[in-house]
Amino acid sequence: MRLPAWIAQHLAALRALVVLTIVLGLAYPMLMLAVARIPGLSGHAGGSLIDRDGKPVGSALIGQSFVDGQGQPLRQYFQSRPSAAGDGYDPTSTSASNLGPENVVDGPDKPSLLTQVCGRSKSVGELEGVDGSRPFCTPGGVGAVLAVYHRDGTTGPVTRAVSLNEACPATPFVTTWEGVTVECAKPGEDYTGGITTPVRGNAPDDPAVPADAVTASGSGLDPHISVAYANLQVPRVAKERKLSEDAVRKLVAEHTEGRTLGFIGEPAVNVLELNLALDRS
Repeated sequence: MRLPAWIAQHLAALRALVVLTIVLGLAYPMLMLAVARIPGLSGHAGGSLIDRDGKPVGSALIGQSFVDGQGQPLRQYFQSRPSAAGDGYDPTSTSASNLGPENVVDGPDKPSLLTQVCGRSKSVGELEGVDGSRPFCTPGGVGAVLAVYHRDGTTGPVTRAVSLNEACPATPFVTTWEGVTVECAKPGEDYTGGITTPVRGNAPDDPAVPADAVTASGSGLDPHISVAYANLQVPRVAKERKLSEDAVRKLVAEHTEGRTLGFIGEPAVNVLELNLALDRS
């Protein structure tokens, strides 16, 4: 007996559904689960968790912050790089800030990328006892950016200059610009008519505070810092723990991972593993 065409089509679709459900919904996941339990792979599949005293304290793949209840750095620990994932290193909200290099003017509710970098560099410099200044940053730790007005729009003599990221009654980072007194920015006033002009200042070309200390990774979860940033923190950590700097530098070297495949990226230090090693020392 020949079935009607519409019934035959529905039966074929049902058979395809059953086969695909068994293969892709059951067999394939079970195969992946079995592979994940192979010795040598199970730790990675389980999140590369790190235990201390039999309790998980973190993952070797996901960074975390080492701060107190007020968000201040714990001086006895190495600090991680900034994170834009949620409130910081939130694996359920992994993301970057999505702010680019041209994001230099602060918004009403959110600082620009430049001001974030400047503020972080100033804070790290104060924490580590080094010069935290950077090009295009004010001494106060915000982006050194002016709105410059010209007599003929974009040409001619300067008629007005406003420090965009320094709200009144702040004193602008420069007194004058091309003979015109620099004003502080009045909240709520529109300065789009001026030419946005970052000012480099006299900060060194090679800042003492490394780039990864002031910028977040693309995922916001990077558990590593550069060797340069780790070495910058050695004197503080050694002093807080009453250890020699040589002993702390040795731990840094022991927890430095080489380039991927020997040539990709740069050597890096896993912050959680290094801090746990410090606790054991």
